[in-house]
Formats: sequence, C-alpha cells, structure tokens
Amino acid sequence: MNEIAISILRGINSVVGNYGWSIVVFTLFIRLLMLPFDYKSRVGMRKTAKIQPKVQALQAKYGKDQEKLNRKMSELYKEEKVSPLSGCLPMLISWPFIIWMWSAMRAVADEQVVRMVIELLKNNESMPVLESWLWIRNVWMPDSPFSSALPEFNSMRQVASNVWQNLMTTDTIATLPEQFRTLTVESFSSANLNATLQSIYDFLKTTPVYIEHGGELPGWNINFFIIQVSLMKEANGLFLLPIFSCVSQFLMTKMTGQQQPTADASGQQAQSTMKMMNWFFPIFSLWICAQYNGAFALYWVTSNVIMMFTTLFINRYLDKKEEKEKDLVSVEGSVK
Repeated sequence: MNEIAISILRGINSVVGNYGWSIVVFTLFIRLLMLPFDYKSRVGMRKTAKIQPKVQALQAKYGKDQEKLNRKMSELYKEEKVSPLSGCLPMLISWPFIIWMWSAMRAVADEQVVRMVIELLKNNESMPVLESWLWIRNVWMPDSPFSSALPEFNSMRQVASNVWQNLMTTDTIATLPEQFRTLTVESFSSANLNATLQSIYDFLKTTPVYIEHGGELPGWNINFFIIQVSLMKEANGLFLLPIFSCVSQFLMTKMTGQQQPTADASGQQAQSTMKMMNWFFPIFSLWICAQYNGAFALYWVTSNVIMMFTTLFINRYLDKKEEKEKDLVSVEGSVK
C-alpha cells in the first residue's frame, strides 16, 4: 500500500518537476479523497450539537441514576437518529489516509537525504543540485536560518537504518573515499548506525563544499534556554513554514473546537481541555516542523490550509441547507 503512495508522489513529481510543489499537489489529492469523511464528520457534529439541550435536560433529570440516564440517552439518540460517534468515526476512518501519505513522504525524503550524502562523499568539492522551493534552498532539510541546506547529523540520524542499508550497497561503498571503503551493510544497522553516521558527518564538515556552504557564522550562537542554535553561512530557510504551521494549526484547532458540543454536565471540563489543546497543538506543530524537514512542514501547512477552506465550505453549505429546510417547513406550515 505504501508503495502505491510513493509511486503517486513520484509520478506527480515527474510531471511537476519539483518535489515542493509535488507535495502541495499530493496533499490536495489526499485531502480531496478525505472530503467525504470530513463532510460526514461535520454533519455528525451538528446533529449532536442540536440535541444538546435535550441531553442537558436528561442529565438534570436523571443525573443521580446513571443506568436510567444511559437508557434515556440511548433512546434519545435513536429517536433523533444520531450516533454518539457520528462526529468522530468519519475522522477515525480517514486516519489511514493520513498515515499512508506521511509514510510515503517520509520514505521519499529519507531516500533523498541518503542519496545526497552519497553524492557529497563522492564529490565534496562542488555544491550538489538541491531540491528548492520558493525561499527554501533544500526541502529535505528544515526551513530555518539555523539549518544548512546540506545534510546535518540530526537529519541523517532521522533516516531509518533500513534505508541506509538499501542504498549503501557494496557497489556504492566501493565508490566512496578510501577511508569509508571498509564499511559494510552491517555498519548501517541500528546498533552501528549512530557511530557510522558520526564518522561520515565529521568527514563532511572538513570537505571544501561543506566549509564553504555548510558552516556556521562565527559569533552567532544563540541560547534559547534549553537549546543552543547557530546561524548558518548559507541558511536553508527563513523559518516561515514552522510559523505558518503554528498559526494554521491554531486557526484549525479553533475552528474544529467550535464544532464540538460541550453543553453537558462535563462541559466546563471539556472547554478547559479544548483551551489547552488550542495552545498545545500549535506549539507542538511549531516544534516538530522546526525540527523536521521542510517537505514535512510544507505538507502540514498545506493540509491545514486546505482543511480550513473545506471546513468553511462545508459549514456554509450546511448553513444554507438548514436555512432552506427551515423555509420549506415555514411555507408548509403557512399552507396548512
């Protein structure tokens, strides 16, 4: 299944010619596939929200008798033709698509990082061809002024050992600088990967291309309390995608939260949890998009933006549909 998604992404790239824009198109394609689930989820949330006054009345009346309350609630849901899971179930069904897409992007990104390292080891005097996108020099590295466009140790370490083993074949190793020709496929196993990558990265930092394009700016070490970062001579990005991911995630979380019914006995607790989520998810989004490659951050931002537009579209469509139904009922009532 993962191979299908990878083939789709590569197929899009063969037409578009740029992985940054290919990820945008790929994300749009997946979000359109999930649109029916998003629609059903919004409809379910609205139905659940509409019966909240009745739910409250039942809780006030039978709150001390949990067994009877559960029975009455079940009767209410059946009478109103509403499922308690109607808002959540479509979203849960859509999760495999999200995991499917993420796995495909990670597989492509990991492969690109390894191929770039191999290219740098073979030819360490000239800058390799980078996969740029708008302000980002290399989408396989983080969009940050604190990150180089060339592979860094953290980026190399994020690649799974099996990817290294698949690409660092005996024939490939034979073309590397002499000091690395003693490496074997086993050198890239989980147990040995860290030490192997450290030796490769230490070598890369001494090469002409890395000294010229991948070094740090002297005197620009910045301490952010728990972490220390350094500005690069040639920064890979402007930190815009992590910021956009944070802002879009905040807006998306607020929009989703407004759809959630909270007017019940545990409403205050639910609202308190939602307020916490309103800040947790954007901060988490900022953190992970700052740490991981620009391709992932681009997917995250694109997905959030598409979800916001589809949510607005679905809500507007449902609002108009409800207005028409009310007008129809009003007309029928006046005729009678």
